[in-house]
Parts: sequence; structure tokens; C-alpha cells
Amino acid sequence: MISRRQMLAAAGSATAIWTLDRASAQNAQLRNMGGAPAGFGARSTGGRGRGAGGGRGPAFDFLGYFHGLGFGVAEGARPASNDPADVKAFRERAEQYNMRVIMDVGYPRDENGVEAFDASVKMAKDAGAISLHAAMTARRYEEFNDLASFKASFERNQKSIALAEPILRKHQMRLGLENHKGWRSAEQAAWLKRIGSEWVGVHFDFGNNISLCEDPLETFENLLPYTFACHIKDMAVEPYEDGFLLSEVPLGEGFLDIKGMVATLQKKDPNMAFDLEMIVREPLKIPVFTDKYWVTFDDRYSPLPGRDLAHTLELVHKNKPKVAVPHTDGITPEAFLKLEDECVARSIDWARKNLNL
Repeated sequence: MISRRQMLAAAGSATAIWTLDRASAQNAQLRNMGGAPAGFGARSTGGRGRGAGGGRGPAFDFLGYFHGLGFGVAEGARPASNDPADVKAFRERAEQYNMRVIMDVGYPRDENGVEAFDASVKMAKDAGAISLHAAMTARRYEEFNDLASFKASFERNQKSIALAEPILRKHQMRLGLENHKGWRSAEQAAWLKRIGSEWVGVHFDFGNNISLCEDPLETFENLLPYTFACHIKDMAVEPYEDGFLLSEVPLGEGFLDIKGMVATLQKKDPNMAFDLEMIVREPLKIPVFTDKYWVTFDDRYSPLPGRDLAHTLELVHKNKPKVAVPHTDGITPEAFLKLEDECVARSIDWARKNLNL
């Protein structure tokens, strides 16, 4: 387990390393920082926001756009098609930009999907991807109306990855399962321990599990042994009548220990990829005071102790937003795009000044 004191010490060391003067830092590629498509929904849809597919339409050039931002990693970028010529051209372009790529190629839902998954993993390998990413769940407290439905979903998830693992092993390609508001971190860690494969791990999201009443450092400690890529973000919380609101905010403007977590992850892997996911949207409602929120938890199969709820509400009470959180209801596409660009720019500027990426 990583103590808070160790994390702060590591953060101090990382900050001391970052000695570039501001002018050179503004021009240097952020070798280990990237972008995650969900954080660029307005930009990738021309200001329309996060529509079908989360703004991942093939017309938007994530590789080129992230290169223009100075990133060294592009999540969600992929060739124009699976044709070998397109795959080769994509790889050459990424290498020209000196960028690494993390791809989303799905996963087999059942035995009938294994062959297609095999072809997709081979394509990603040929295109030069360093790993794959999958977000297998929706928001658990919204999706399910009873515990049995959640259990059936989790069992399907486990079957899918059991089918995927031999293909990943064959191609020597890692798949990072995002903690995507579906599993508490202890559930996910126990599952990964059962799998016991170097090819299946975690694409760690810094803030998602707050929605499941977890302290961010508890989530971090539970998933750290399995993490090989990240969605870096900062979070703000505030109360509302049915629970609390959860918002992504520009890096450095929320309450997460970004410096400490980054430094600890870099001790684990100096080449760890940190994909910015600054999602601009209405604050998410986490309705912990409603019966619906609790239907997927029970003391035996999927516990959520009362002390965790109490601690989360304490975090909400003690961490009032430092600045106004983003809101998108009723704004024009142009204003949406401007707000997203501003939040992304503030995050990049803070990362250049405070993180050794």
C-alpha cells in the first residue's frame, strides 16, 4: 500500500526534476501526455458535444490534433481502414510525429466475436499501438435496477476477457480495462488477480470511482499494481438534494492529488501514458440518498460500507469547488467548443508547469 506521505515525497522529487525554463517547456513535446477522445467531444464533433460514439467519428483526425497540442500519445486514433496500406501509412505518420498510440478495438462479446477481435488486435499491433483500452461498463447506479442484473453484466464482462486473453497473449498486446463507474476498485483488482495475465490490466481513471463512494487514493492503491496507462483528470464535488455532483475540471483546479499520483505512477513506469480526459458537460448527479443507487450493492457479493459513504460525504463537504465548474446546458455549440478548448488549454498549461511529462 502507498502511504500519503510516500506519495507527497515522490511528488516533491518529480517537481524538482522539472527544471526547464518556461519558454523551452512551452515548445517541448509532452512525451508521456496524450488525449482521450471523450475529453474532446466538442472539438471532434464541431461543437455539437459528445454524441453517438463519444465523438469518435472517423472524420476527426485525433492523431493530427493531439500532435498539434504537443502531446506524445494519442488514444482513440486509428487508421482510415484496416487495409494494410492504410495501417502502414498510419504507423509511419505516428512515427514521424514521434507519438505513441492507444487504440479502442472492442472485445469479444461471445465465442462468435473472437475471430474479429483477433483481426482487430493484429491490426492494432501492425499499426504500432502500445496498448488497447476498453470501457466495458456504463454508470452502474443508472444502468441497473437490481443486483441480479449487475451480477449478470459482470459475469459477461469476465467471460469476454477470458475469451480475449489468449488473443492478447498471442499478439503480445496489452488491454487496459478502464474503471468506468461500473466496478468498485476492490472488485476490479480481485478479478484481475484471478486472471493473472500480464496482457490484461488497468487503464486507470483518476476520478471515476468517486461516484462509487471511494476515496481517490483508495482506488489508486487498489489498482496501481495493474495499471499501465491512465486517464488523467481533476475532479470537483458539491452537494445536491439527492447526493452530490461530480465534475471534471481543469488540472490543478480540483481536489485530487494529481502530483502525488503521477509521481508514484512514474516510479512504477517512467514511460506511463497519461491521456487527458477533461470532459466538459453538466455535473454528474451521484444520487447516494436514493434507493436506486444502492440496488447493485449487497454485503456479500458487492459491498459498499456505510463508512465509505460517510467518508465520501466528508470529502464533498470539505472540498468546495475552487472555481466555477463547467456547465453546458443551454449554451451554443460555439460556446461549448470555446469552453472545452479553454479547459483543455488550462490543463495543458498546468501540466507543463507542474508535472514531468
